[in-house]
Amino acid sequence: MAEFTKRSARELASEIRTGRLSVLTLLESILDRIEAIDELNAFVTVIEESARESARKADAAAARGEDLGPLHGVPVAIKDLRNRKAGVRNTMGLAPLENNMADEDSITVERLEAAGAVIVGTTNTPALGHTIKTENRLVGSTPTPFDHNQSAGGSSGGSAAALAAGAVPLATGSDIGGSLRVPASCCNVIGLKPTFGLVPERVPFDGFSTHSPFFVGGPMARTAEDTALLLDVLAGQDERDPFSVPRPETKYVEATDRPTAELSVAYSPNLDLQPVASTVREAVDTAVADLAAAGATVDTVDVSLPSYEELSMAYVTQVGAFFSAFAQQLADQYDIDFETADVEDTVRSTIALGTETDAADDRLQNVPRTAAYDGIQDALTGYDVLVTPTLTVPPYSKHLTDGYPTEIGGQSVMGVPTDVMLTWVFNMTGHPVASVPAGFTDDGLPIGLQIVGQRFAEADILSVAAALERVRPWTDQYPVGELISQR
Repeated sequence: MAEFTKRSARELASEIRTGRLSVLTLLESILDRIEAIDELNAFVTVIEESARESARKADAAAARGEDLGPLHGVPVAIKDLRNRKAGVRNTMGLAPLENNMADEDSITVERLEAAGAVIVGTTNTPALGHTIKTENRLVGSTPTPFDHNQSAGGSSGGSAAALAAGAVPLATGSDIGGSLRVPASCCNVIGLKPTFGLVPERVPFDGFSTHSPFFVGGPMARTAEDTALLLDVLAGQDERDPFSVPRPETKYVEATDRPTAELSVAYSPNLDLQPVASTVREAVDTAVADLAAAGATVDTVDVSLPSYEELSMAYVTQVGAFFSAFAQQLADQYDIDFETADVEDTVRSTIALGTETDAADDRLQNVPRTAAYDGIQDALTGYDVLVTPTLTVPPYSKHLTDGYPTEIGGQSVMGVPTDVMLTWVFNMTGHPVASVPAGFTDDGLPIGLQIVGQRFAEADILSVAAALERVRPWTDQYPVGELISQR
């Protein structure tokens, strides 16, 4: 089993294509691994028989010499929220939807399977993806594999934990405030929030709901090259998504070969917005210094944003309206009364954020959003990317009831999710961002850094991610052996 736990998707696809590896053999190893990490609660549903049937068909296609897709035979996990596979449970982390079955494939699943991927199951998420801790009443909390008391992050925590624990080489996530990047930081993997519209999605009921703030799906992986490979599969226009756009002609995988000396990086230790814990600052400082030592041009820059209070209020207002509308749509479709249903208190409080917001107030929040966009654009001027920490603190408690820190970097904070992350700003501005591993605290907790690019400049982000991976490789730093021994 350990043979496949750290292998990249590209390596596995290559061995399948050349006949050196059977898809079914690989799948059985993956299923064993998923069983071995059951204590992480990374998966909601594992679809063994469906995956085995797909693996048999993939082996037969390879034996016949058919033209194979870029992910032929590669196991992939999908987040149990907006990604749906027909005939498979789609709970969205809600206990009232425990037995809800998807009746159609999402665009993401269509593209994965068209590329030859074998979907092995759905990964854990907090109810409705509403927060940055992955815990729900269906399967419990998902910790980071590096410390089973600390959170894998959210809301794509199941996908991130599955990757870090060696259960799959690729997974999907989604992001409305950090839900791809926060778990990536907590689990020492990569999560990329693409430019709005690049990865299409057909949202039932309301195809325009993802616009304010920007909600997107994106790839998660352990390596920059695998992240690029998955983005190559997912990106591109689909007429069912009114916001989707054509993808660039170049392949994202090719961007990972760009020489480090060609890269220019602007660095902000805290976006000039909020306090950052010293352990996080030190890890990110070191990673950025190593990137500079490897030949990249790196300059520390100022970032002019609205105040934390003004910008976070704009975010909370708009994300509250988003979740309130989302909940109402689900209530109407599935006959759920969120006031009395078996859901977490944090779900009800998140929904309540938007119940008193009128349309004019929601629209007025675009004023600080515009100022934030301009500030990020100014910081990026003359550089390929802007780098900043992903979280302001190391991974925090995995339980929703435990709350968040009330002091960071010696400063008092409100103890709310926006305090502990620097991710949500970019859901307001729409810039593409990836979180990649930056290092560890003294007690072994992973720290991530964000790489921010111009809109539709995912290639620049992936170039910098690959350069950082070359100078600071992290794929041998996962606690796979420890997890096996605990089985």
